[in-house]
Amino acid sequence: MAICLALTSQSFARSWTLTPKSDVGFEIKSMGLTVVKAKFNQVQSTMQFDAKAPQNASTHLVMDVESLSFSKPLFKHMILGEDLFYVEKYKTVIFKSIQFKDLGNGKYNVLGHLTLRGVTKPVIFETTFKPSMSNANLLDVQASAVINRRDFGMKKGIAGVGDKVNLHLSGQCEMN
Repeated sequence: MAICLALTSQSFARSWTLTPKSDVGFEIKSMGLTVVKAKFNQVQSTMQFDAKAPQNASTHLVMDVESLSFSKPLFKHMILGEDLFYVEKYKTVIFKSIQFKDLGNGKYNVLGHLTLRGVTKPVIFETTFKPSMSNANLLDVQASAVINRRDFGMKKGIAGVGDKVNLHLSGQCEMN
């Protein structure tokens, strides 16, 4: 699954692309003790963003479920299986923003819709954008959100897999 991050603004927007070293993934508890981390390895992105007019920005992410790698490989088959991601039927996870709320100091609440397993629900990503100290063509980005997997049709509790899933994006965007 590919990730596409697109932020658009009506005036003076700059185009950005998420760098390959960026980390987009999630964490979920299993058995209440073990944390399973997963990363989407196929990431494509574009971003258009004007820090002077963030209210006009929009974001679109598309993640390739088949590209997931796991900190605990034993969980791969279970997580990608029919009871959770059901990768045979649902190849992508999609996030599309509906509003950017500027909180000041480079912090934003990005409100949008997350589509997972064909179910679309509202989600808020707490996001920070900062110019890179080392390169004017890079923008540091951190984003996180918490969802309940059951809201997206992942109902079966397998091997004590928790309901809350921490989504994250950490990395840099490069100006095109």
